[in-house]
Amino acid sequence: MILAAAQAAHAAHAAHVDTGDTAWLLAATALVLLMTPGLALFYGGMVRTKSVLNMLMMSFVSIALVTVVWLAGGYSLAFGDDAGGGLVGGLAHAGMAGLGPGSVRGTVPTLLFATFQLTFAIVTAALVSGAIADRAKFSAWLVFVPVWALLVYVPVAHWVWGPGGWIVDGLGALDFAGGMPVEIASGASGLALCLVLGPRLGFKKDSMRPHNLPMVVLGAGLLWFGWFGFNAGSALGANGLAAAAFLNTLAAGCTGLLGWLFVEQKRDGHPTTLGAASGAVAGLVAITPSCGSVSLLGALVVGLAAGVLCSYAVSWKFKLDYDDSLDVVGVHLVGGIVGTLLIGLFAEKAMTGGAEGLFYGGGVGQLGKQLLGVVAVALYAFGATYGIGKLLDKAMGFRASEEQEYTGLDLTVHAETAYDHGVLGHGAPVSQSVPTAKKVDTQA
Repeated sequence: MILAAAQAAHAAHAAHVDTGDTAWLLAATALVLLMTPGLALFYGGMVRTKSVLNMLMMSFVSIALVTVVWLAGGYSLAFGDDAGGGLVGGLAHAGMAGLGPGSVRGTVPTLLFATFQLTFAIVTAALVSGAIADRAKFSAWLVFVPVWALLVYVPVAHWVWGPGGWIVDGLGALDFAGGMPVEIASGASGLALCLVLGPRLGFKKDSMRPHNLPMVVLGAGLLWFGWFGFNAGSALGANGLAAAAFLNTLAAGCTGLLGWLFVEQKRDGHPTTLGAASGAVAGLVAITPSCGSVSLLGALVVGLAAGVLCSYAVSWKFKLDYDDSLDVVGVHLVGGIVGTLLIGLFAEKAMTGGAEGLFYGGGVGQLGKQLLGVVAVALYAFGATYGIGKLLDKAMGFRASEEQEYTGLDLTVHAETAYDHGVLGHGAPVSQSVPTAKKVDTQA
């Protein structure tokens, strides 16, 4: 009798699951997870040869660290019933308690929804690493990631997407796929960390050009591919809204690319491969919050605006003297702000189901809500990350030693090099096979 009752209850739950929605979200989850290896290649190609593997490792290890934290309590705190005035969820599902194959959220299994959201948390943590490339202790990064995920990403995710979150449910701001918890939070956090660690040795003096542009383009291509799952998957169903978000994502990536190249041609006299990859990413960043709120025309404008503005923003670090190694601030913070604010101008009722932007008769109200959400998330992420970074720096040191930085983190931290394994003798210790002169930069 008990077994029969359990089977009947499971069947009742399963009846609410839409197989088409579930199949699409399974695919979208895999696409978003692929974004982190894509980001690893994107970032890895942008650094110098002596720290390629370290850059890859910072992204890959984030997959493992964030997953453990998410399953232990992150999901419950982000998406559990509100337990703190719109600020954080409860711990009812800590350790994924109470969730099983029969649990349903909307028209998809709850476990699938939780995994989909996990992939967002992973890539967001990995994004922060680009701001401190070439100079962060790997051991400190291993501690920083889980702490940051719990104290920064999880609360902001609840504000925006969680039941009762104050930004969307309370304030009424719009963010379809993560402009605030992903892009703005990672960009503001990257700015805080690069201030904590200080600039790289030779910043503004030595050439620090990307060592492998084909790797950068490959990484950007994988990111673009995964971004369709990121944005269209956020519809949580195989439906027209997912299709619109998919097309908007493609369109904004294209105009972002073209806008960046236009600026380079006008400003520098030559369009670059790095500019093309960066422009596409800038357009994709900006359309992330707005892909479910704007029409195709709006998406084209959002991408173009991001490509143009971000191409100028990446040079701010030289004028303001902060060393954002791989332009997390210039692309993700600025692009996230652009895309989130333009919702207040271009939001259409046909997409949102109610809210309208200024250009479609909605007045300035929605723009004001978007602005308040942007400011709150940016300030919180910056302040909390700065505090975490300072505490870790005092407790264990966050900055690599001068010798490690000169020689390169690949060899000094991971005992590996990216491009000369083929010349090492069998069984020969790396220290005997690869000379490591102190304070000698042998980068290509």
